[in-house]
Amino acid sequence: MLIGLIIACEIGFWIVLLSGLLVRYYFRQAKASTILLLCVPLLDIILLVAAGVDLYKGAVADFSHGLAAAYLGFTLAFGPSVIQWADQRFAYKFANGPQPWRPPTEGRALTLYEWKQWRKGLVACSIASAILFGGILLVDDPEKSKELAEWIPSLGGLLIVWLFCWPLWYTVFPKK
Repeated sequence: MLIGLIIACEIGFWIVLLSGLLVRYYFRQAKASTILLLCVPLLDIILLVAAGVDLYKGAVADFSHGLAAAYLGFTLAFGPSVIQWADQRFAYKFANGPQPWRPPTEGRALTLYEWKQWRKGLVACSIASAILFGGILLVDDPEKSKELAEWIPSLGGLLIVWLFCWPLWYTVFPKK
């Protein structure tokens, strides 16, 4: 059930985002667009509450609860930049806005960009870990919350791999 809700939240994110931007730039309705775009965080709240209620009612934490925490962490950390990315493209396409910003592809600028992305990943994993700790405290049973605790080192491992594959790599071997 929770996996389906995570998928629904991801689909809902894109539907609400695209609807909000279409209303803003194609139909020129700024207030309606703002209202639609303010619904984006509601999807995260719905997922957080659903996972929390499921655990509170006595469910044994499983993969889906950990995935929900990771999803929430990453949407909170990367969501604003994804919205900005989409907004720039809609402004360019429908409102004669400037050419959308593109990430750098070489040199020091690429290295700095990769470090910024990794910092966002660090924030995402920190948020996810805080949610996982909250779930562990909510369940208050080490056997039932074991799966949540196992997610935390996995998030740390993800950060370490990410660190070595991109920001450190481009720091040591800058792309020219």
